[in-house]
Amino acid sequence: MSEDPWQKLKSFTDARIALGRSGGSLKTHQMLQFRKDHSLARDAVWANLDSNRLVEQLAPLNLEVIRLNSQAKDRASYIKRPDLGRKLDDASIEHLKSSVHEAYHVTICIADGLSALAIERHAFNFLVCLMPIMKPYRLAPITVVSQGRVAISDEIGSLLKSKLSIILIGERPGLSSPDSMGIYLTYQPQKGNTDERRNCISNIRKEGLSYEFAASKLSFLISESLRRKLSGVDLKDTFDANTSLPPDLM
Repeated sequence: MSEDPWQKLKSFTDARIALGRSGGSLKTHQMLQFRKDHSLARDAVWANLDSNRLVEQLAPLNLEVIRLNSQAKDRASYIKRPDLGRKLDDASIEHLKSSVHEAYHVTICIADGLSALAIERHAFNFLVCLMPIMKPYRLAPITVVSQGRVAISDEIGSLLKSKLSIILIGERPGLSSPDSMGIYLTYQPQKGNTDERRNCISNIRKEGLSYEFAASKLSFLISESLRRKLSGVDLKDTFDANTSLPPDLM
């Protein structure tokens, strides 16, 4: 019996290819695997972030951490009303206003997004790689946001008077990636910004981008964004992992 050429291709991807069939249906083990992966994705979307545990994880970094909430009061409203996840609640706004002591270069936000699992697994490990190369910048306190979406980083960065706002967020789960973390960067954060103003680094997880690579890429984008005073579609990603640029804060 000749070797199935699809088996070699399967070693390069988690995509569902060469599944085989039994009559007109999928094989039983493939159907069971699909149901398992679908359940993991659903669980990731509906899980709540354990912010207390996350703050404990971040403690070794010796950074000030502020806990915030969006206007979505629970997971159901977060899923049904995406607009609420883009806005801080009143208590969080007042908290941030009282926390501003100076202007900052960079604000780093952490939000559950559509996969709290991604944040629980990857946010701390990524920041361990990132923090040593952030020393040239004035960093705002780290903010941990429950029920937050990407755009909430604009309001946070604006309230903290930062030139640049960055958010680490759980990405929408796929059937082979329930724990993928993404990063979005926006220059001059302010309410009303739209997605073309942002740069994105996606698929940070064990099977995707490494923490070290993602941290180096983010460092490059921060340096270029502050140097050129822009982000998004106007900031072309010319990152070369073999080249490092010193930050230019002028």
